[in-house]
Amino acid sequence: MTHTPARPIPNVLSIAGTDPTGGAGIQADLKSFAAHRTYGMSVVTALVAQNTQGVREIHLPPTSFLTAQLESVTDDVVVDAVKIGMLGTAEIVETVAAWWDGLPERPPLVLDPVMVATSGDRLLVAEAEQALIGFLHRADLITPNVPELALLAGRTPAEDSGGLIAQAELVADAHDVVVLAKGGHLETEDEVVDLLVRPAVDGRRPEAVSVSSPRIRTTDTHGTGCSVSAALAALGARGLDWETSLREVKEWMTAALRDAARLQVGRGRGPIQHFAQLWG
Repeated sequence: MTHTPARPIPNVLSIAGTDPTGGAGIQADLKSFAAHRTYGMSVVTALVAQNTQGVREIHLPPTSFLTAQLESVTDDVVVDAVKIGMLGTAEIVETVAAWWDGLPERPPLVLDPVMVATSGDRLLVAEAEQALIGFLHRADLITPNVPELALLAGRTPAEDSGGLIAQAELVADAHDVVVLAKGGHLETEDEVVDLLVRPAVDGRRPEAVSVSSPRIRTTDTHGTGCSVSAALAALGARGLDWETSLREVKEWMTAALRDAARLQVGRGRGPIQHFAQLWG
């Protein structure tokens, strides 16, 4: 996938839920877009009362209003990339799908399949899971964590990189989508290895791309998944291929994790420092 934006500063749209404390969801996406020199826009799927210690309540606006938000953006603004995060219900998935399918031109789409929490708890009911799985073929790149990848592949969570690759290949082929299999949940000592897996073409599969980074020992990891997918969408909007984008995002995320404690936000798992490379 390569994309050449018509503007020196590309426009990137986040479709996701909110985080009042700013560490995850749309708020994290907008910071990630800005950190990667793009103009961020947002459409809210869910109003989430959460903080660094957990989620308290979720309010879902009517899907008619979701459609109105989506159309208000694309009726007026040329969108160079889209990142999708929390969708929540089958009706929301179907609403976003109908909007996407109706676009005359479709920019690069990065989907963070928000299905399973780090704890392993399922975040969607079965109907919504199936709707989201049915949406995957629309994306150019998906960014599941280890338990989400296992759910999509119909397997138990992988325990090593070999297992991640095997599951990512199943998902990539089934949905004709590039899969970023994130290795952060694997218990490796000193590094985190992420794997970029493309679907097979005419029975031949491109070799998986492995990108490693130092494992940063910190509890301030709130919003990492949201931020990675948003950063990849931003770089896709700027015309970078997925491998180049991943390498740049890994370096950025390492800096964001190293500097996270300086923020001192909340009493739970604090957010990453999206602007570590800019603020110094």
